[in-house]
Amino acid sequence: MANQTKVGAGGTASVRPAANIGTASSADKLDKIVAEARRAAEKRDQGYREQALKIYPWVCGRCARTFTNANLRELTVHHRDHNHDNNPPNGSNWELLCLYCHDNEHQRLLEASGGIAEIGNKNGSATHSPFADLKARLGKKP
Repeated sequence: MANQTKVGAGGTASVRPAANIGTASSADKLDKIVAEARRAAEKRDQGYREQALKIYPWVCGRCARTFTNANLRELTVHHRDHNHDNNPPNGSNWELLCLYCHDNEHQRLLEASGGIAEIGNKNGSATHSPFADLKARLGKKP
């Protein structure tokens, strides 16, 4: 059976049997869904960034650093409610922050939540006890 090489949406190549030629396999459907989701995310990101740059002055909302066309890539759009899908046309959920202030804002959120926003341990306590068997180890003679 001959094989067919196909380049997917992310630029990755996959080899599928030639029997799938002309049929819509589940892998082809998945490739299309992923490509469509990526296009939508890029369009959404480009859209609200461009809108925010038109609405607001090119100044960091925290440190007041000013930006020009030369360093505009260092100015980011921060979502005040941290919901990247909440993009009102008037920009009420956005503020422009430099890279450093934007990172600081997200770090503050992480620390305020107890540092568990992206960690699998939901209760925030340690799971490893390095000295649990210390007494037994000290009691052993070599």
